[in-house]
Amino acid sequence: MAIILVVDDEPLQRDILKNILQDAGYETYTGSSGEEAVEIARAVNPDVVLTDLKMKQMSGIDLMEQIKTGNDETAIIIMTAFGSVPTAVEAMKKGAFDYLSKPLEKEMVLLTVKRAVKTVELLKKNRELQSALFNKFGIEGIVGNTRAVKDVVGLVKKVNDSPVTVLVLGESGTGKELVARAIHYSGTRSTKPFTAINCASIPEALLESELFGYEPGAFTGASTRRAGLFEASNGGTVFLDEIGDLPPATQSKILRVLQEKELRRLGGRDTIKVNVKIIAATNKDLEKEIENGRFREDLYYRLRVVTIELPPLRERKEDVAALSAYFLEKYNKEFGRRIKKISDSVLRAFEDYHWPGNIRQLEAVIERAVLICDTDNIMLSDIKGELRGRKADGTLDIEIPDEGIVFDDLEKELLRKAMAKAGGVAARAAKLLGMSYKTFWYRWEKLSLENLSPKKEDVP
Repeated sequence: MAIILVVDDEPLQRDILKNILQDAGYETYTGSSGEEAVEIARAVNPDVVLTDLKMKQMSGIDLMEQIKTGNDETAIIIMTAFGSVPTAVEAMKKGAFDYLSKPLEKEMVLLTVKRAVKTVELLKKNRELQSALFNKFGIEGIVGNTRAVKDVVGLVKKVNDSPVTVLVLGESGTGKELVARAIHYSGTRSTKPFTAINCASIPEALLESELFGYEPGAFTGASTRRAGLFEASNGGTVFLDEIGDLPPATQSKILRVLQEKELRRLGGRDTIKVNVKIIAATNKDLEKEIENGRFREDLYYRLRVVTIELPPLRERKEDVAALSAYFLEKYNKEFGRRIKKISDSVLRAFEDYHWPGNIRQLEAVIERAVLICDTDNIMLSDIKGELRGRKADGTLDIEIPDEGIVFDDLEKELLRKAMAKAGGVAARAAKLLGMSYKTFWYRWEKLSLENLSPKKEDVP
């Protein structure tokens, strides 16, 4: 039920309005002066205030300024005699919702109040939505207390209101899109669109039409004009995930958007000015992509004005407990569960695990555990089989067949898989196995594996 405050120094006028509004279903309060109205407003937080323009001590405009200082969402309706209409219009310029001319008409009063209440409800819903978005994607959504996480939060705060391009680097699942959303929703662009696009998931033939839009006849099937994502996100943020997979022709057009702040739709002749903040992300080594001729060097330097590097979860084990608690609370709410805690044995298993899927994998494990848990504590039995490569107690999940196993064969298989996962870069393969670069190559050569010699860029 909406709360209405009526302020007028004429008792009869107050009583008439109170009866009209109460009969219409509104919770109604009255004040005989501006000073009294300020006290009532602090106590009941009205949605709408109807105030007379001219009162003995505090005018309706002065009252509006006092109330708006405490609650900008309250709608103020000015009541005035016909001769003071210009003053009421001036009040609207200062923030009043509308004005009513005396003598008041019941239907006009109810119609104006109804419009004001609806406007206030929309403002409140918008504020709640913005708050929810900030809680989900804002800086508070970046969970952790390690130095690396604090450095990331510090950079987010520095760039959220800046027009500079940001490049977010990190393995899959480390939260690159979360950081991009945090930059957007904690800055001045938060009320504008945030658009995310995975450059690797859209076929090359469709990617440019998605990004830049097209004119009728630009290609077969283009019968109407369509704005692209840059144009549709004007004033907001475009997040280009997996930018290392952009085809060369598209790279040059992205560079134009960055340099000139303009684009052309496919099939179009006119340039269109756009104001978008671009945040890009990749798990590829762009400098290596440049050396191999797959990525433009000039685009790379335009993208990396500010670089934010996200560490893998295995390098921030101190944050595993905090992240686990965060996801437990999230999925308790989503599934309507009341699981109190994650057992110490599970947390120890989490901390011992290497998390190849990073935070995304941890979240999926907690989500499933919350769904299937039959008690108020998540136990080892609730995550059985979820930690790939290890048992729930943190030990390696390796089965030895009855006929036995040749240890050298097992080691060869681990070394080969690590090298494949690292894209042939020995230093990365060594890191995956938790050994030094020299030890890795010693084992590789000792086991007479493929005759690969370390590349110059491999040496740490």
